[in-house]
Amino acid sequence: MDFFRQADPFGFILFARNCETAEQIRALIGDLRRAVGRPDAPVLIDQEGGRVARLPSPEWTRPPSQGLIGHIDATLGSDIGDRAAWVHGALIGCDLAALGVSIDCAPVLDLKLAGQSPVVGDRGFSDQPDVVARLGRGVMQGLMAAGILPAIKHLPGHGRALADSHVSLPVVTTDLGTLRREDFAPFRALRDAPLGLTAHVCFSAIDDEHPATLSERVIADIIRGDIGFDGLLFSDDLSMGALQGDVGSRASRSLAAGCDIALHCNGSIKEMEAVVAAVPRLSAEAAARWNRAALGKTTKITDISALKAELENLLVQAGPL
Repeated sequence: MDFFRQADPFGFILFARNCETAEQIRALIGDLRRAVGRPDAPVLIDQEGGRVARLPSPEWTRPPSQGLIGHIDATLGSDIGDRAAWVHGALIGCDLAALGVSIDCAPVLDLKLAGQSPVVGDRGFSDQPDVVARLGRGVMQGLMAAGILPAIKHLPGHGRALADSHVSLPVVTTDLGTLRREDFAPFRALRDAPLGLTAHVCFSAIDDEHPATLSERVIADIIRGDIGFDGLLFSDDLSMGALQGDVGSRASRSLAAGCDIALHCNGSIKEMEAVVAAVPRLSAEAAARWNRAALGKTTKITDISALKAELENLLVQAGPL
């Protein structure tokens, strides 16, 4: 905790390695916030459902994947799909709010495209941009109804990647017209989201030298411009294999390109020290975005048992994927 006390990071992100029991997680979050002297310091987690869920069973039931929510939508119709998406977000949000987590890195708005890297796969709702946008909004609203801020990902789109950016840099050669019409469309529809994460993906039609996270052109012209997203923008994890150079350089370059927050996730103290040494304090523009985001959540949900039963029933009705 001494490191965090001295470094005073914007916030923290939890992974499965940090999560054991509800009591332990609440205590950890309390310790982290006391270390920086901010009882409302943001705490993030990736709790999408399916294979990306950090809270362990059996204490928590693993939420269904977004792919299963898309399956409900395709099988039972859009009205029921919309409801399933909202309930999905609300249930995840209630679990997180009870622990003191403030941000969920979800929903995933990447297109679920056949033949592409399985890194998206069942994390995606659909291959149809309008369906992704509609269900993504449902999850976003469900999370916010439970008091959790959503962070849409991965701007401006990871669905066409042929490689896993955790391991290597994906290069997407699709023409800009197609990207605007399809891949960027769900993000444009949810441009009012309070928070977002970038994609470590190189789009050769826009910037053939840099991945989106490190590309001023992609962030300024596409994420902030074409898409119109004006929320707080996090880099994706700077320790991922898609990026080159030392982690300090990655952090400073991501901020120079237009990210508001440099996100580092692997827990290496040496790398964390390098990030802290390389980045400035939160900019005034980023602080303003965060202040706007923090006003957007509500807490209205009181009976989650009925919501759990409702979603379970819809999954049964839809049948296997």
